[in-house]
Amino acid sequence: MTRQTEQLDRVVIRFAGDSGDGMQLTGDRFTTASATFGNDLATFPDFPAEIRAPAGTLAGVSAFQVHISDHQISTPGDAPTVLVAMNPAGLKANMGVMARGTTLILNVDAFDERSLAKAGYAESPLTDGSLSHYTVYEIPMTSITQNVCKEAGVKPRDAERSKNFFALGLVSWLYTRPTDETLAWIHQKFGGKPQVEEANTRAFRAGYDFGETAELFDARYEVRAASFEPGTYVNVSGNTALAWGLIAAAKMASLPLFLGSYPITPASDILHELSKRKEFGVRTFQAEDEIAGIGSALGAAFGGSLGVTTTSGPGLALKGETLGLAVSLELPLVVVDIQRGGPSTGLPTKTEQSDLLQAMYGRHGEAPLPVIAAKSPSHCFEAAIEATRIAVKYRTPVILLSDGYLGNGTEPWKLPDTSTLGTIEPNFAVAPNHENADGTAVFWPYLRDPETLARPWAPPGVAGLEHRIGGLEKADGSGNVSYDNTNHEKMTHLRRDKIAGIANDIADVEVDDPSGQANLLVIGWGSTFGSISAGVQRTRAKGQQVAQVHLTHLNPFPKNLGEVLKAYEHVLVPEMNLGQLSRLLRSEYLVDAKSLSKMQGSPFRAAEIEAAIAEILGA
Repeated sequence: MTRQTEQLDRVVIRFAGDSGDGMQLTGDRFTTASATFGNDLATFPDFPAEIRAPAGTLAGVSAFQVHISDHQISTPGDAPTVLVAMNPAGLKANMGVMARGTTLILNVDAFDERSLAKAGYAESPLTDGSLSHYTVYEIPMTSITQNVCKEAGVKPRDAERSKNFFALGLVSWLYTRPTDETLAWIHQKFGGKPQVEEANTRAFRAGYDFGETAELFDARYEVRAASFEPGTYVNVSGNTALAWGLIAAAKMASLPLFLGSYPITPASDILHELSKRKEFGVRTFQAEDEIAGIGSALGAAFGGSLGVTTTSGPGLALKGETLGLAVSLELPLVVVDIQRGGPSTGLPTKTEQSDLLQAMYGRHGEAPLPVIAAKSPSHCFEAAIEATRIAVKYRTPVILLSDGYLGNGTEPWKLPDTSTLGTIEPNFAVAPNHENADGTAVFWPYLRDPETLARPWAPPGVAGLEHRIGGLEKADGSGNVSYDNTNHEKMTHLRRDKIAGIANDIADVEVDDPSGQANLLVIGWGSTFGSISAGVQRTRAKGQQVAQVHLTHLNPFPKNLGEVLKAYEHVLVPEMNLGQLSRLLRSEYLVDAKSLSKMQGSPFRAAEIEAAIAEILGA
């Protein structure tokens, strides 16, 4: 049979199955092959909320969506063009996002009566006509995998675990992905277990060969390489980029990096990555709880290290008291919050943006601190450096916000030239800075820099710089414990003014308004960047004018933000919360900011942004 190879400008593929079916691994390997091929891409790993949900149930479905293209993209795609479902639950859980006419590749072996019942099917969708509006390929993935592995002496139950590699081989053939890298990875990953390596290799080759010989498919498809600037690229997740950004920032500041952290989804990967980077002088401490994690990081900051702690929303709440202590001590500290669905334990594996107000106000007393937000997986690197720069320069804890979508999602990233990153000067105190009335030279730990209002950073062990720290209010300058009412008010104003003054040290907000004629501004923060950008571009392609702003600095806001907001008749704020940024904009600038909220554990689709814009514009 002669098959044509059709050219596509993009494709969105979603792998779905039970949490034990290896869907995350399958999607990751397909993504890596596509990155090697040169495609632009964006991914959305979708983990089940229940870690040990019953096998075959909707609650246990794990999915991985990848969008590959021959041009620049910013989202993992609104809806898949292809769904690879390993069981009935994987099919049913994802049919809501599949448009008519799209392709379903089904592991028909899994559609037995028991599995159908577990997924909530009264009748088989393969025979009841419910899939008539889709292109359906029924493929016995499990039995073929078992047959090809039988020759290698692999038992049927063990061979079944390799069926995800059959699916990977089939889709690799269908979309002309290179195979050498996947086969090399199988050897590297499973070389210590020869039978497992053999089973996975056979399954992958069987899937690829099935596509070639089964004569089910009329054509293969090719998504050509995208155009990138020359350089070395890696496919990087947000959590990995953030970890690398912290390492780079520590090197820029010539500081040892210390991470004190308690494992929590979806932030744990940062701890995992940094624990492997001892060659850069990184020290990691897996604490017994969230409070110990931030306490150790704050102690490291007192000792002259770049102190970092990582967490998610529930952990940030537990760290609140020590964060207040860090505000009082005025020491550099970076607190990374990879947000997830809440409140309480909430949705541990699902993304959300609901910690902004907690980051702004979630402490006892008047305890302001800077808040930074990353906007894409690769931008997590830059955001980590900016958070460190502000923390070190202004002697303050900084909260860096990411979320599960950014942390787990991936995209190609051009590795930066580290020689161009610049430096961050810690400017440690080296000598006494005050003279008593009797002429004695002493060190005053709260004698501030007149420009930044930052106090000196004096790690212990330097003769002449001895000083006391603690949570009680300090006397201005000397740092002695003070219960004086007017001194407390003065120190409160100084801490506030120090944070507010950071606005003079950050860039003005940039407005994307090519025509200059728009009367609607879409403003966002964090991981909504890709969806907002795509929705705005779709609107402009229809001839309508709309402007876009995306914020990295959330406290303090850029100096020109108020002026920008008041230049537009309408302001739309898409957020994965109930309108936290819009509430801040309304109170700070008295603008009629309209919220677009979504809290479904998944990112906005570009179409949702486009529809909200159209409603405001009356189009």
